[in-house]
Amino acid sequence: MAMAMANANFSSFCIYIVVLCSISVNLVLSSAAMPGKSKSASPAVHIVFMEKPRGVEPEAYHIQTLASVLGSEKAAKEALVYSYSNAASGFSARLTPDQVAKISKQPGVLNVVNSEAHELHGGGAEGLD
Repeated sequence: MAMAMANANFSSFCIYIVVLCSISVNLVLSSAAMPGKSKSASPAVHIVFMEKPRGVEPEAYHIQTLASVLGSEKAAKEALVYSYSNAASGFSARLTPDQVAKISKQPGVLNVVNSEAHELHGGGAEGLD
């Protein structure tokens, strides 16, 4: 019984890691297409992890949360990069540092992280170089 539970937890963890990696790749690609401004003043792509919404579609909940910080549903839809609802609940959006601080305080927001590119290094396995 304990082994089955450990396997289920490990499987969930692996799915979570795969989702985070794919999110990061998508965000890197989307942020690379943004026009160049100084990094401190321009919005950067952030991943906002949220509680799973109850009784409302996840994307609508994400837009509502973004709109509460950005001032309108239109601005929220323009800033939204992607809405996640399967393995993780949350969204990625282009946010300024001030907006990150404000959205971090919104109900249901668990964590906000900057999307960063990370280079993966191989373990040196033969034939995979």
